[in-house]
Amino acid sequence: MTSEALDARVRALAAAGALFALTAVAAGAFGAHALRAWLPADRMGAFETAARYQGLHALALFGCAWALQTWPGRLALAAGACFAAGIVLFCGSLYVLALSGEARFGVVTPLGGMSLLAGWALLTAAIARSGRGRSGNSAPNSAG
Repeated sequence: MTSEALDARVRALAAAGALFALTAVAAGAFGAHALRAWLPADRMGAFETAARYQGLHALALFGCAWALQTWPGRLALAAGACFAAGIVLFCGSLYVLALSGEARFGVVTPLGGMSLLAGWALLTAAIARSGRGRSGNSAPNSAG
């Protein structure tokens, strides 16, 4: 992978993390100030869970960007893709479920949860593999 392609992928992961973090804060504020008065407690709980998981996994995308830049490879990029898909599927389905009350949207939630778990597993593997194949050099690889 060229350094330009690597830089573009690192920026894409970091930008996705920033965008998901921004919208997680907005969703949390919306839930706390606008929804609490009219949303039933169980649906409010689902909304709060979605905002919390979105914020957490937005930070995980920054971790993937860092891992990709530090130890270039496909695993960190795949982890980021899984986190992004998981945010959309898991958090998105919980937001829709909470706002609409339609339980049928909940069938998507486990798929999103599995994507989030896969992201963590892939990020773990990316970090674990980072020490292999180095001839005694403990300094991170340079992206440029």
